Amino acid sequence: MRFSTPSVLALATVAAARPSMVKKQATMEVTDADILQYALTLEHLENNFYKQAVSKWDEKAFTDAGFSAMFYNDLKTITHDEEGHVVYLEAGLTAAGASPVQACNYTFPMTDPKSFVAFASVVEGLGVSAYLGAAGLITTKAYLTAAGSILVTEALHQATQRGAIGEVPSANVFGTPLGLNAVYSIASAYISECPSSNAALPVMAYPELAVASGMPSAPGALVDLFPGMMPNGACFATFVSGLDIVPVKPVAVLDGMIQAIVPPMVSGQSYIFLTSDDSGNLTDSNILAGPAIVEVTPNAPTFNLTITK
Repeated sequence: MRFSTPSVLALATVAAARPSMVKKQATMEVTDADILQYALTLEHLENNFYKQAVSKWDEKAFTDAGFSAMFYNDLKTITHDEEGHVVYLEAGLTAAGASPVQACNYTFPMTDPKSFVAFASVVEGLGVSAYLGAAGLITTKAYLTAAGSILVTEALHQATQRGAIGEVPSANVFGTPLGLNAVYSIASAYISECPSSNAALPVMAYPELAVASGMPSAPGALVDLFPGMMPNGACFATFVSGLDIVPVKPVAVLDGMIQAIVPPMVSGQSYIFLTSDDSGNLTDSNILAGPAIVEVTPNAPTFNLTITK
């Protein structure tokens, strides 16, 4: 089976449904209202995701799966947070004279508490990347502060989920920003249908890309990439991790598969695109497929113990 991480086993098959029922604007001009609607779309997804889980499984189900009662209480707090984000964004959009987008119908790859928590770590990581990537597009300072405040909470959620499944919570020195289209390309795989009254978003999905390798991976490891459609010409595997964007030349291209080596600076929840060049610039014109999610175990930490005065 092709998958991006063990916690996204259904990504490759669900992603084939792209594009989702989220409406897309004919133009890609982005306003602050668009950003708020985009954020609300993602928060609806997270709110629904957590509420599905706490409705299906009680504390005993989580403790039987090896999680602590404290973690279950943290999970309820996170569920409360996500609902709070939805309420806050809805109020902000209403105050601005816009009609907030409504929740959609979703399909999530979770069958038990373990698969839910593993997938939750990926969802929260995507949320962090979404807010961080959209920050530079916001023009109103008050909106930027609000988005930054939500970003902090999402990062705390991600750390909680990563710690619960034995991953290093702060596996990268920096957060990893992703553009609107990149985030949508992943999130849309879990959105089956949205209300027809929802406002159109300035987003588009890139062609599918999946990873079929053992996860977590490691710097220097070989990963197998499977694009939905093989590129006609030369391509590069471009890794996005923290503030690093690193294109690498594939070591092999055969039978619908592209093999690439994980660069040494890639760490934590990272993303892979297929690009038409090795410029290190990710644009709609040079992205051929992706992103796929790859979890990379960080190298042993190093630091300078010299104390300066």
